[in-house]
Amino acid sequence: MEPRLPAKLAAHPSVRALLARRTAGDDTGPPAVIDAAWLRELCLTAGADDAAAVSLDHPDLAGEREHALAALPGTRTLIAMAFRMNRDNCRSPARSVANQEFHQTDEQANHTARAVTRALQDAGHRALNPSAAFPQEMDRFPGRIWVVAHKTVAVAAGLGVMGLHRNVIHPKFGSFVLLATVLVDAEVSAYGQALDYNPCIDCKLCVAACPVGAIDKDGAFDGLACATHNYREFMSGFTDWVQTVADSEDAADYRSRVTDSESASMWQSLSSPPGYKSGYCLAVCPAGEDVLGPYLDDRKNFMDTVLRPLQNKTETLYVLPGSHAQEYARRRFPHKPVKEVTGGWQPPARRPSP
Repeated sequence: MEPRLPAKLAAHPSVRALLARRTAGDDTGPPAVIDAAWLRELCLTAGADDAAAVSLDHPDLAGEREHALAALPGTRTLIAMAFRMNRDNCRSPARSVANQEFHQTDEQANHTARAVTRALQDAGHRALNPSAAFPQEMDRFPGRIWVVAHKTVAVAAGLGVMGLHRNVIHPKFGSFVLLATVLVDAEVSAYGQALDYNPCIDCKLCVAACPVGAIDKDGAFDGLACATHNYREFMSGFTDWVQTVADSEDAADYRSRVTDSESASMWQSLSSPPGYKSGYCLAVCPAGEDVLGPYLDDRKNFMDTVLRPLQNKTETLYVLPGSHAQEYARRRFPHKPVKEVTGGWQPPARRPSP
């Protein structure tokens, strides 16, 4: 039964047009359940390399439920999508090459997720695609600054398994994927199933490649060490850099603290997408059916051409004072300069009043 409307509203041309379509049966509303085959084809055609849906009621998404419903009230399903990256770009010691690959794939993921959201909307559903790239809800900092945890959703949907390096390993594409998620207010006729095996081959190359020892062979992960170095030119490193500028007495003092190369690199990250200092754990990972061949065929050559160039590169490593990362970097990579930074994680100590 149509709702009773005030006469003025009922007489509006838009309202009359909509009610006329409903009367004629041309506006029956979206299907109660989205066809899984149609949805997968939609995602692949839009640009994803793999896709699967998972119910918001999945037990592994209990920690995401509150956040998904806050982002899109009525969310019933999360659609996970994986996007392949070009492997040799990611493996390049030249950070400009690797970073361009990361950012271009991020853009592809955002464009695809937006196209899928538009198609779902056009089909009559409510849908939303959070950013696939770096979290942006900085008003929540230092709390949770991301809308949805793409990795958690992808694993629950069966697109891969979390590796030692805390990246999702896809069974076919390996670690060379970035992820996106779309929220929708409907159920899907079939949901993805979690993998019944781990694509990781336990080679521990990610452990060997990490320049600050953030990955331990027993499975432990030092997220602070990883973020302090790898995200040097993102939020926390920028905060630390600004504090360095503020503490400098003059230009000469600043340049005694920050090299010209570091200033140029920070400028570049501020004027374009910020640069990751190290994606080496991902770069050296041989897991995944499409990736594994060269490692199996000649492991020594794989080490010499993929792992060693990253280990041998001369580059500044950023560490917290007195940290395990500092000790590890100095011991394991003596040819790489090690620089103590605050990481921007804590406010600087106040100077005593004069």
